[in-house]
Order: sequence, then C-alpha cells, then structure tokens
Amino acid sequence: MERFFVLSGCSGGGKSTLIAALAGRGHATMAEPGRRVLSAGGPKPWEDMAGFLRACLALAAEDHARALSLEGPVIFDRSAIDALSGLAGLGEVVAAPGLRYASPVFLAPPWPELFASDPERRHGFEAAVAEYERLLGAFPAAGYAVEIMPKASVAERVAWIESRIGPPAGAQRG
Repeated sequence: MERFFVLSGCSGGGKSTLIAALAGRGHATMAEPGRRVLSAGGPKPWEDMAGFLRACLALAAEDHARALSLEGPVIFDRSAIDALSGLAGLGEVVAAPGLRYASPVFLAPPWPELFASDPERRHGFEAAVAEYERLLGAFPAAGYAVEIMPKASVAERVAWIESRIGPPAGAQRG
C-alpha cells in the first residue's frame, strides 16, 4: 500500500518515541508488535525467539488489515518484514503473507546514546546493531528502497518524515 509507511531499524533507535510524536500530530500509527506481544504475555524473545517472531508476524498482519480502514498515511512501528527477516535468520522458512508497504522504508540507525536495555529489551547494543544490519539487507531483498533517518531531535525527525509522507489525514498544508 502506497500510504503504509514503515519505521524500522535499530532497536533502541528512537522509533517508538518518534511514532508517539507522529501520533500526537494526528498521524494514524500502529504500535510495535514486539512490545505488544510481551505486554499481552506472549512468547518472550529470550525464551522462544521463533515463537515471539511468529506472534509479531501475526500482529503485523492484523495491523495491516486494520489500517485498510484508516484514511491518509499510516505509520507502522516495524512490519511483517521485520518478523520475517528474523525468522529467516533463525533458519525458518515462512510464507510471506503478501502484505505490502510503501517504499521507501525509513530505518533508524544505531544510536548508542539513545540505546538502553529495559525489561522488554534485554539484548545489548551489539545485538541491536546486528539486527539493524540484517534489516538493512532484508528490506531491499523484499523490494523496498531504504532511507536512513537522521540522528536528530524528535521534532526534526517528525519534520523529516512528514517531508516524505505528507501531513496527517485531514491536515492542511501551510
């Protein structure tokens, strides 16, 4: 879908904060599947990575279907491609659900000053960088161009994203 935009990239790169800021400006957004899987008591990546990624993939498919009823640009905090690339990295072959997003995909680069572990993000910065490098190859392999988000303030990142996707549905350009 040409109006379904993905923010992906390095874990701890500021994506969720950026999504919250974009939602605050009126954009339709979809929260990160991984955090929702954990908050719902689903599989934990440190115990069952494949189960966790399959649960993320299922949520990404539900989000995509739900987004069809929304107007204007919809911004996803991660996507089905994130989960599929993780499963492929584990050696699992999973049929892609045929979900399409807009190209380019926006990737948050590794940003050590922002990265912090928490109860839901138990891996270290090195693992986050490895994930980023995997995604940097996975999106082009799935047919998407990639743009790297600038390391900038949240307000500057919001402006950068909006310069590429346009204003929220119903907003007037001024």
